Amino acid sequence: MASLSLNLRGLASRLIPSGPLLQPITSKCIAAFSTTPTHPAPVDPKAAAAKAKLKASKAAAKAKKSKRKGAEEKDPKIIQMMRHFAAHNPKNIPPPLRMARNRYLRHWTIHRGWLMFRRKQREERERTLMRQYQSMSTACEELRLTNGPGTRDTGYLYRVAMEKKGVYGHKGIPIEYARAQTDTPAKIAWNHEWKR
Repeated sequence: MASLSLNLRGLASRLIPSGPLLQPITSKCIAAFSTTPTHPAPVDPKAAAAKAKLKASKAAAKAKKSKRKGAEEKDPKIIQMMRHFAAHNPKNIPPPLRMARNRYLRHWTIHRGWLMFRRKQREERERTLMRQYQSMSTACEELRLTNGPGTRDTGYLYRVAMEKKGVYGHKGIPIEYARAQTDTPAKIAWNHEWKR
């Protein structure tokens, strides 16, 4: 019986919002569900003035407290870190999603369908690339076995096709020969003493 009451208490604590989420019902909330116009209650000017005076005095006391000698202003970075840690506090993380059997089956079916769709797209893309690669390989083999024009020997067209003249710009080099990418710059950025 005790475990049942604990489970019900835990369920109720998850279902019933607490803290800033639980707000008192106001005439604005009721107006959202009502079709009749709401008329605000008459405001007593003395009560409104007293309320404003109390609010101003609280703000002044808070400002005075913050300006007190010895009180240090918090660094904005510290404030940001505190907000971050408060948001990621395990107490604020919602419980894991628990689904009923039918809802879980629907979720699983949709997920598997999405994975199948992505696999179909990936395999189609791979087949297209494989066809392109095989057709290029066949064309290169044909060029390699074809006699060159005029007095050129066999494979001349293939060798000319495989040359990379002008591909990397005027007197450029392939990117494979460039300096390897590193996490940090070189200790000596430029060697001024280097000579050919």
